[in-house]
Amino acid sequence: MARFYLIGFTVLLIFDTIAQCSFKLAAIHAEPLAMSIDWLVRVFTNPWIYISIAGYIFTFFTWMTLLKKAPVGPAFAASHFEVVTVMIASIWLFNEPITLFKLIGTILIVSGIVFLAIAENKLTQQNNH
Repeated sequence: MARFYLIGFTVLLIFDTIAQCSFKLAAIHAEPLAMSIDWLVRVFTNPWIYISIAGYIFTFFTWMTLLKKAPVGPAFAASHFEVVTVMIASIWLFNEPITLFKLIGTILIVSGIVFLAIAENKLTQQNNH
């Protein structure tokens, strides 16, 4: 079961990170923002918007598959690790800076996920005895 979670959440993070970064790339290529037909044409003639949509669809189906077996609390927390993966991808793709606050936030997110996983593991062990 641990392997299922590891592979599943890795796939979820990959799809979600691709979706988020593709969405930003679509926005960049559609600039300047204007509520007009021209802007909509720029958005929907750009391949990044379709990569983003596909990423969100694959993220949805991966999430639904994981929720069949994973406890919802720790799963929900682990799914938010995408904040970290998107930040890392944004440093590389968009030259966004890593700040002290981003670093602290990353540490807090990862710590929270680890603590929830430990708590869930202990609860599972207690229920099995």
